[in-house]
Amino acid sequence: MSSKNLSEELFKPHYNYPETSSLVHRQHHAEVEVEATLDGSSQHGWYRMLNKLMWTWRGVPPQEISEVLARIAISDQRHTNDALLDTVIGFRSGNWAFEWSKQAGLWQARAQEERDDSLAGEHWLRASHLFSLAAYPYIKGDELADQAQTLANRAYEEATRRLPGELKALSFNIEGGSPITGFLHMPPNTPAPYPTVLLCGGLDSLQSDHYRLFHDYLAPRGIAMLTLDMPSVGFSVKWRLNQDTSFLHQQVLRDLANVPWIDHQRVAAFGYRFGANVAVRLAYLEAPRLRAVATLGPMVHSLLTSAQQQDAIPDMYMDMLASRLGMAFTSDSALRTELNRYSLKVQGLLGRRTSTPMLAGYWPNDPFGPEEDARLIASSSADGKLLPIAVRPVLANFERALNQVCDWLAKRLQQ
Repeated sequence: MSSKNLSEELFKPHYNYPETSSLVHRQHHAEVEVEATLDGSSQHGWYRMLNKLMWTWRGVPPQEISEVLARIAISDQRHTNDALLDTVIGFRSGNWAFEWSKQAGLWQARAQEERDDSLAGEHWLRASHLFSLAAYPYIKGDELADQAQTLANRAYEEATRRLPGELKALSFNIEGGSPITGFLHMPPNTPAPYPTVLLCGGLDSLQSDHYRLFHDYLAPRGIAMLTLDMPSVGFSVKWRLNQDTSFLHQQVLRDLANVPWIDHQRVAAFGYRFGANVAVRLAYLEAPRLRAVATLGPMVHSLLTSAQQQDAIPDMYMDMLASRLGMAFTSDSALRTELNRYSLKVQGLLGRRTSTPMLAGYWPNDPFGPEEDARLIASSSADGKLLPIAVRPVLANFERALNQVCDWLAKRLQQ
């Protein structure tokens, strides 16, 4: 990838792009204060939820995050909403996508100059994470986010060529529409075919955000990781999210027998937040093809059916849901009616018994994936496990939970 896009394209000011917070036209509510391990916190004066813990965990140091946020916060450029710091209009100083892309460009340049392959890989990975942040929260119609997502994926492929384990980009044909691309991460020093975890990410992430999960947790256990973007995001952008949330993942799962690097008889799914909705759906619809399903902070019923809970989460998150559902111009009542249909309990799945082993991890008082959703998942499985996770200390407990989840998955993939 040439450096021309940095100096001549990426950082050239443009002003005619729609600003992210203006893309979804629905009634916005009073600011609410929310804090959740997997989603970050809603902070006064910001449209976006600031997920500093997860951004740091993925590989962006807190100081770098603070520096970029400070550049955004002090901007005196024109805003869509003067009360919200991250709503600068146009690709210029202070704009969210501009500042994170500028930071990513610095690491991309370092990577291109670095002669040590391992260090270059680390720099490319940092650039990928920063480009992903430039696109966050991936609202449809956000041209700057689309460009940043493309750059994030390019940087990710450059990174994984140089880092431990092998990456293969796999194309999967999807019935009735465009093919999608998934990334297969293969553990080093382990013979193929591999036991494999199909990762179902949240709606506010790209598949390129999950390298650390593979490198630190799955690869040491000899497990491969296959990632896919959720419908309407990244490589799956041409697919709108609908009530059949597992449609893309289901077709990929059925095609794994044709992928020589994957042991298709030893496959499990791991989903968090809305990705848990996909994974649990697969536990019912594709039970013969899955050894197990693990979830963290699952969003499978409560938030999708409760107007009170929906009013208690930030506008950005509701805008993101509306965007994924193709409802950028909608009323609250229409959005609530549609979200209700995405509940796996309303669909008649959860509450029924499934033979697929299911683990459900949860944090107390989680506004997105409450304990009752996790209990519903665990009690619906003939081999269910409930995993409570303490809130403090946040990072240590999160990492402990990931190790417990991966140990549980590894055990079932070995059986």
